[in-house]
Amino acid sequence: MTALPNDAWTTPQPLDNAKTLPALLYTSAEVHAEEQRRVFARSWQCVAHVQQLAAVGDHVVAEVAGVPLVLVRGEDGELRALHNVCRHRAGPLASCDGRGARALHCQYHGWTYTLSGQLRSAPEMREAADFNISEIRLPQARLEVWRGLVFVAIEQPPPLAEVLEGMDERLGTIDFSAYAHHQRISYSIAANWKTYVDNFLEGYHLPHIHPGLNKLLDYRSYQTETATWHSLQSSPLDRTTNFYGSGEALYYFIFPNTMLNILPGRLQTNRVVPISADHCRVDFDFYYPPCEDSDELERRARDLAFSDEVQVEDIAICERVQRGLASGSYEAGRVSPKRERGVHHFHELIRRVWR
Repeated sequence: MTALPNDAWTTPQPLDNAKTLPALLYTSAEVHAEEQRRVFARSWQCVAHVQQLAAVGDHVVAEVAGVPLVLVRGEDGELRALHNVCRHRAGPLASCDGRGARALHCQYHGWTYTLSGQLRSAPEMREAADFNISEIRLPQARLEVWRGLVFVAIEQPPPLAEVLEGMDERLGTIDFSAYAHHQRISYSIAANWKTYVDNFLEGYHLPHIHPGLNKLLDYRSYQTETATWHSLQSSPLDRTTNFYGSGEALYYFIFPNTMLNILPGRLQTNRVVPISADHCRVDFDFYYPPCEDSDELERRARDLAFSDEVQVEDIAICERVQRGLASGSYEAGRVSPKRERGVHHFHELIRRVWR
């Protein structure tokens, strides 16, 4: 592996004297590969909503830590996260989200599995000695549902209840399970996944990068709270300058790469997917309560447009920061205790998985 500065960077750092992670963690291909095992295979990933998987045969495809998955509702009503990899020669079973499938068919050689992952038929395998269809089934990833959001994990992560501890109390009666999936928008970003997460975790840049968002939020009242595995940024909404109505904006970060952006009548989930050391993709999923009111539908159209405006601004600065990280000019910088508490919290979790 590319040599990191030394083990000293993994030592916990108090907020008032903390530095950022070493630049090499944002640019090294070896670090990127190792993170798949250390970070992503061992963490919960928010990949779908139960409304997308409501009926038997409904399915959603995803990939976690390099492992292709298909989430599917079985004939028994159970929701499973099956490896989307045929046991024959690793062919794909499902290539896209869908509704009402009766079985899972390998697109390579036609092997067929039940919706629970049991092999049902294997064409032209009668001559294979000691070949027993009943002994072959698709491996499963861990799966849990929280407030309608579906989380999966490849290896043994901390319990999801521990990861999300305290969030139910803060969210109260907000019922995401009643929301419907409206749209997914994905952005390709020429930056390391941690560069994007760092940017999400602080409002320090609002006055400088996001003029529209800065008008929506109350920067002076912007707060960051941290728990063991997640953090929350919150701000009252400025009622005179926004179309969301009264209330507050809640921006949750769930380690390592899931964001929940909650505004009145709207949930937006973001999952930052690492592609390479200097490239990531962010999947934005928008959820709203069922509604046919024309004024509300117009508000949702404005929400989508405004979100895109903010993302274009974020992408531009993240890509420029990535170039600075790769330039050789920068090693690590000081953290603002007032404005970058969330960044520090994230960096401490990264240090923890490397110790």
